[in-house]
Amino acid sequence: MRAAVYERYGPPEVVSVQTVDDPTPGKGEVLVRVHSAAVTAADGRMRAARFPRGFAPFARMAFGVFRPRRPILGSPVSGVVEAIGPGVSTLAVGDAVCGMNGAGGGGHAELVALKASHLVPKPDTVSHDDAAGVLFGGTTAWSFLHEKADVKRGDRVLVIGGSGAVGSNAVQLAVLAGATVTAVTSARNAGLMRELGAESVVDYATRDMLKLGPQFDLVVDTVGVLTGRSGHELLAPGGQVLLIAADLFETVRARGPVKAGVAAERPADMTALLGLVGDGSLKVVIDEIFPLEQIVEAHRRVDSGRKVGNILVRP
Repeated sequence: MRAAVYERYGPPEVVSVQTVDDPTPGKGEVLVRVHSAAVTAADGRMRAARFPRGFAPFARMAFGVFRPRRPILGSPVSGVVEAIGPGVSTLAVGDAVCGMNGAGGGGHAELVALKASHLVPKPDTVSHDDAAGVLFGGTTAWSFLHEKADVKRGDRVLVIGGSGAVGSNAVQLAVLAGATVTAVTSARNAGLMRELGAESVVDYATRDMLKLGPQFDLVVDTVGVLTGRSGHELLAPGGQVLLIAADLFETVRARGPVKAGVAAERPADMTALLGLVGDGSLKVVIDEIFPLEQIVEAHRRVDSGRKVGNILVRP
């Protein structure tokens, strides 16, 4: 099969399309022919070994000290089951599925072996592109808004980085919960934020968001510009700060009204998100779709910091 392989850490150019052996599904796994896969900020971090402050030593031990242990990136995928491993009874060859493989990656390839428990059926009303696009940002936003916090009707929510993969979902999920959303983004994305339901938009280039004052019930930082202390200055009494891209120091310090940590990748959440996409309640924002042969360009776009929503590849 063809796969996007990286054998050393570095810039986008370390990734190349190569012919490698087809994976074989093990016990509890299925083989999925990938129709669409997301290229995420997490892929960019792992490829470049560019981890949030304090996490690098632990990440290197997990992913490979000198070179990557898993040479194929890509967690969120959507495709069709091609083969079934031993012990799988919930899926069949030909089923359209989507899911995430966490740090295991493997999705930037024509075929990937995934645990059946990590996959959910893809509704007919959701395209493979939208399915792959919603999973990473959607599950992260869902986990922070609905599990670490409890967003509800009437809440005033500030979403920093509203145009990214996580932010575009956070804006919409908060609005769907009945909250009033202020999105922080660049001026060129203001129209998109209002289209997604934000009541007001703050251009970070011309306005200091820290001067907005203590008016928000939830402050959602998707890009890592706040600390627990600076975020607290924006909170109304009883409010919470959600640090989605926190460094190690802020993650360890997070307690009380400050929440950080890893987002869950639960199948139930994926199914809920797919239902919202299928009925038109949730829009999957897609910046650009690349063929696998242009994987380097996909990584460059992720690294640019200017992508809007999701970057996808179609193997």
